[in-house]
Amino acid sequence: MATKIFSPELISRFADIVGAANALTGTDDKAPYLREWRDRYTGKTPVVLRPQTSDEVSRILALAHDEGIGIVAQGGNTGLVGGQIPSAAGDQIVLSLTRMKKVRDVDAAGGTMIVEAGVTLAEAQHAAEGAGRLFPLSLASEGSATIGGVLATNAGGTAVLAYGNARNLALGLEAVLADGRVWNGLRRLKKDNTGYDLRDLLIGSEGTLGVITAACLKLFPIPAERETAIVALESPAAALKLFRIAEAEAGSALTAFELWAHQAQDFALRYMPNTRDAFADAHPWYVLIELSHGGDGARSSSALEQLLTIAHAQELIRDAALARSLSQAQDFWHLREAFSEAQKGAGGSIKHDISVPIARIPEFLLHAAEIVEQVAPGARPVPFGHFGDGNLHYNISQPEGGDKAQFLSLWETMSDAIFELVSELGGSISAEHGIGQMKREALRQHKSAIELDMMRAIKQALDPKGILNPGKVL
Repeated sequence: MATKIFSPELISRFADIVGAANALTGTDDKAPYLREWRDRYTGKTPVVLRPQTSDEVSRILALAHDEGIGIVAQGGNTGLVGGQIPSAAGDQIVLSLTRMKKVRDVDAAGGTMIVEAGVTLAEAQHAAEGAGRLFPLSLASEGSATIGGVLATNAGGTAVLAYGNARNLALGLEAVLADGRVWNGLRRLKKDNTGYDLRDLLIGSEGTLGVITAACLKLFPIPAERETAIVALESPAAALKLFRIAEAEAGSALTAFELWAHQAQDFALRYMPNTRDAFADAHPWYVLIELSHGGDGARSSSALEQLLTIAHAQELIRDAALARSLSQAQDFWHLREAFSEAQKGAGGSIKHDISVPIARIPEFLLHAAEIVEQVAPGARPVPFGHFGDGNLHYNISQPEGGDKAQFLSLWETMSDAIFELVSELGGSISAEHGIGQMKREALRQHKSAIELDMMRAIKQALDPKGILNPGKVL
């Protein structure tokens, strides 16, 4: 069936839309689009199409809709749940949006910017900075992750505490629907209460309801000052108490509160270049705190020192290191951002992107460690993440000297147990990475029947032929 569907004539019709140079059919040319960076998911496709305009995306989807062909939209291929990878059957076309690179407009006075889906997160940040503004969404993969991708997955990152997820940073969208129609919703309004919010429907839908081609993004004032510290702690319970002090003392100036275990830092120091320990001695847990202010007066520094003084008086902290320069603050963040990649050096890794209510993080970490020891004795938990919004990356590395394949064969068993704990604590099995294909079955177990029925009804209404990212999410 696949051979008949993808006849040379049909591939040629698709190629004519984007030009032969941007219709990749060679094995080596297609390879970078068919494997995610952790090598957990690989796929096949007869052709990778690389459109440059919304009109080209529209024509591609119209043709795919007529022919009943699956389309997998892809940005920078930095996703971690396989949502951007086509099936292994080779019956889906990859639609790479990385050539859609225009920054259409920057309105510094209005605090908005319109960019196309293929603009990387770093490029969007630089465009905002060039206009004297801040686009705050920040991820370790920001040099590759694209605006279309981060919106399709509602990515979070390190600044969610102050600025919100990707959803909170987009005022409007341009998107192509399954049948090729183009919805122009690039509005600059903060308030638009005219029926169902189509923008929010598409954000986080992982390319299953439409293909985002451009977005109107919110911009903010660039902080005049930013202060950063790493704090050593005895336990997550101490981190929770410290967080409450930081909230009370810093208020809206609290822009980051990142937690990690010693094991995460140990791997980063061992396996990642240019990482430095802020302390002479090892500690069980660490928190990175960042405060930022507009205006003058060294308010961040005063507030940071004040909250650490209070925490020290309550015997919550073992040690603290304040960044005394921009380069030192960058070193702190470089260490934090190295944790995920550093685990490759320690062998096999089973990863979870979960969220629980902030007050239950210590409880989750305690019981999750017990689960790990039951399922894989000797395995090493590597928890880290965005404590301030309840999002933890609960990763687990294989036992030291253990068999990688044998450990990874426990992925489903481990995840089922971790997800059950998350549900018991009122949390979510996916905080910022999405569902993709990795968590599709888990979603059926942890979403209510009513929620799934509502989601299927929306999918059926917007994509009746099921051509948009088939086999993902639902």
